[in-house]
Amino acid sequence: MTQVKSGDTVRLHYTGTLADGSTFDSSAGRDPLEFTVGSGQIIPGLDKAIPGMEIGDKKTVNIPADEAYGQPDPSARQAIPRGEIPAEIPLEEGLQLQMQAPTGQVIPVTVVEITETEVTLDANHPLAGKDLTFAIELVSIN
Repeated sequence: MTQVKSGDTVRLHYTGTLADGSTFDSSAGRDPLEFTVGSGQIIPGLDKAIPGMEIGDKKTVNIPADEAYGQPDPSARQAIPRGEIPAEIPLEEGLQLQMQAPTGQVIPVTVVEITETEVTLDANHPLAGKDLTFAIELVSIN
């Protein structure tokens, strides 16, 4: 059978879990994830695990944070005056918001702390600093 190599476009089903066993993402009930191996479209640790697989192969891959979304960057946290958040937004920790950079790029942020005068926003990926496990099944190679 044909084995996956860098540059192949593949489709796979996956379930991603955290160290505590909770699922953070899955293709269950959806179309398989499609991407080009070695193109940087997915996290590096998962991308490296695909070459050599054949259609129908299943495996579980443990990916350290440095091969996933990296370590949290303290400079990606910013406290802003509470008054800069529109009053109609009900603030609570864990709330996902979108900020716009001066370049026009939309940046997802999470409210991580609220005080009387400030709101601290975190632009790190929610999975930064976390080791991930993926159960994968290769569906096709194009």
